Amino acid sequence: MRRDDGAGSVLALGIIGAIVMLVATALPLYAVLATRSAVAGAADAAALAAADARVGVTGGFPCDIAAETAAANGVALTGCEVDGYIATVSVERSVLGFPVSAGATAGPPP
Repeated sequence: MRRDDGAGSVLALGIIGAIVMLVATALPLYAVLATRSAVAGAADAAALAAADARVGVTGGFPCDIAAETAAANGVALTGCEVDGYIATVSVERSVLGFPVSAGATAGPPP
């Protein structure tokens, strides 16, 4: 007859190991998804700042103002286009080696 003393301990260690692996995989994914939201907000702010500069609400060149606003929000401005009173920007930030980018457009209502 075989003894199975300690089999529960091995099973518990296996379950704990699986949970640790799941958490180790989920945390970086959550960090990227949370950063995506912050990058989208930074893109919106940069586009609004550029549109305000183009309309004349604030002084300066629209793309320069957008770059300053993006930097203040912790992202890099990767693209800026002003067409009339409409400003379109794209920004990027890297988190855990993954590039996270977003774009936004702002201007007067149609």
